[in-house]
Amino acid sequence: MGKKRVSSTFVAIIFMVNYLVGCTNNSEAYNNVEEIKIGVTVYKEDDKFISTITNNILELAKKKEKEENIKITIDILDAKENLANQCNQVDKFILNDYDVICVNIVDRTSAATIIDKAKSSNTPIIFFNREPVEEDMRRWKDVYYVGAEAEKSGELQGSLIIDKYTSEKSDIDKNGDGKIQYVMLEGEHGHQDTAIRTEYSIKTIVQNGIEVEKLADDTANWEFAQAKSKMTGWIKEFGSEIEVVFSNNDDMALGAIDALKEAKINDVIIVGVDGVTEALEAVKNDEMLGTVISNSIAQAEGIFDIAYSKATNGDLSNVEGLEGKYIKTKHIKIDKNNVDVYLK
Repeated sequence: MGKKRVSSTFVAIIFMVNYLVGCTNNSEAYNNVEEIKIGVTVYKEDDKFISTITNNILELAKKKEKEENIKITIDILDAKENLANQCNQVDKFILNDYDVICVNIVDRTSAATIIDKAKSSNTPIIFFNREPVEEDMRRWKDVYYVGAEAEKSGELQGSLIIDKYTSEKSDIDKNGDGKIQYVMLEGEHGHQDTAIRTEYSIKTIVQNGIEVEKLADDTANWEFAQAKSKMTGWIKEFGSEIEVVFSNNDDMALGAIDALKEAKINDVIIVGVDGVTEALEAVKNDEMLGTVISNSIAQAEGIFDIAYSKATNGDLSNVEGLEGKYIKTKHIKIDKNNVDVYLK
């Protein structure tokens, strides 16, 4: 009986020691992380808005390194608008044991392939700016998305036009027919922001009792050069009939401005989305009526906060704005009245 009692006591002690060591090791694993690696792949490196997000992520990483005395490696790769390239880049990150992968996906309808790669390697994945379909987001527990509220950007674009129409109607309705004749420069086909911004900008205006007439719309794939080319063609076709140019992003709006300058036309109202520096300067110089800031800083913060938390202790409870798997950042309407606040 004595031996059994001693043996039982000994086993109990061993169990308690193992339990405590296990707890201690978990704590040390969190507190003593010396390096984390975050891989980022973007659909196109020279997209101005995407580059502002990635640059902000790099700055946040530098700041966190100093605060926490931890080495943070962030590698940013350009998929060059090719899904196969992007899949290979994800494979590379997985092969090299990156802690988290962030993806600005080439084709939002093809996210399942990338998610399955991440799931098989147990690597958390954060999509940003290009939102996968809901079904794909449910494929695995460690899939997240950071982006802006697309509906709001369209609504605020419409609001810029409503404000101008209400206060200075003749500046927009130049022919006095009671309608706004417009052209629409659209982003990439299949991108959620293209469809939603296009729909909600016009819907907002119509719901406020203002009639509109679409002269033309076409995709310019978010690009300055394509937008300039489209706008040049529309100027030749419609001339002074064009009263407003809606653009799904600022880069295309800037392309339209360039085309109008070359045609020596300076009375067309132009609105964009993103809040890139060049667009803010155009607003200040009365070349654009306004834009809508998509807040690249807030998006970068959301991406980095999730990535850092998953790479260290996995606890997302302190990640600001995270609701389930999503962070949706707010938009800000910019016109001549407040542009100086945001133009730095």
